[in-house]
Amino acid sequence: MTPKSSRSAANNISLVLNTVLGNDRFDRGPVNVGELAIEYTRQISPNSHIEHVVAEDLPGCEGALVPGETQPRRWAIMYDRKQNAGRRAYTVAHELGHFVLHRNLVDDDPEFDGGFYCTKEAVEHGIGRDIEKEANEFAANLLMPLDDFRRFVPSDSLAGLTRLGEAAERYGVSLTAATLRWLEYTTTRAMVVASVDGFALWAKSSEAAFKSGRFLRTKSELFELPAASFAARKAYGNESLEGVRQKAGIWFPEPVVEMCMRTDKYDFELTLLHFEGKAPAFQAEDEFEDSYTQFFKIGAPG
Repeated sequence: MTPKSSRSAANNISLVLNTVLGNDRFDRGPVNVGELAIEYTRQISPNSHIEHVVAEDLPGCEGALVPGETQPRRWAIMYDRKQNAGRRAYTVAHELGHFVLHRNLVDDDPEFDGGFYCTKEAVEHGIGRDIEKEANEFAANLLMPLDDFRRFVPSDSLAGLTRLGEAAERYGVSLTAATLRWLEYTTTRAMVVASVDGFALWAKSSEAAFKSGRFLRTKSELFELPAASFAARKAYGNESLEGVRQKAGIWFPEPVVEMCMRTDKYDFELTLLHFEGKAPAFQAEDEFEDSYTQFFKIGAPG
């Protein structure tokens, strides 16, 4: 039976893992998604399951779910060998999501008769068909279950980059993925901005920040970072990790605590902004999708 949603499909697997490994399983390490992909699919589809999870050179792709040519089909997940551990886990989980949710398309839709080949934009941002966003949501819910994440970082906690880095290690994902997951449920006013050479690539606000008018339009507009920001000044170190208070008018018409770190491997900066207290409700109407960025919307809806 096909699950009703990507979230419910991932949650069903998490319930099984909690039963087998205990609710404290993340205290001992993240989901071993490669082993899970093989063992779980063998249980739910004994005659047509995933047999291999392998590293390959995949020019133009982050990962792929590839079917065998004979019936009943056997499957393989491939991931680009240049990925680090966090990205690899997310890619494998994304492809497992395709197996759980979409594998019937290989036989039902000629466009997928060779399998699923997912670009960087599809895996990271859910760009393309709806199935890419669904696979992303599956991956996020499988690797970072909200019940555990909320215990590790409470919803009313203004988490800094250090604490979010600890969450990334706990769940075996990238700092970016952990930060975006936290922003999905936090009740605080916060925002993350990814940038290169002083210009924003994308930005995402928590719901509370967005509703108070604290968001950036990055999809249709070129946003240049404030000259006083860490990323624009290329000032990375302990101070940028711990955060400094920027006065009103630097980022927004109110003070903000700014933190920043650079990811040299992928050549971009990640800036985290914390706003104080609560602000009057702000109706942004059609800008909601833009401020949420092109990144996948984990947990809303599905």
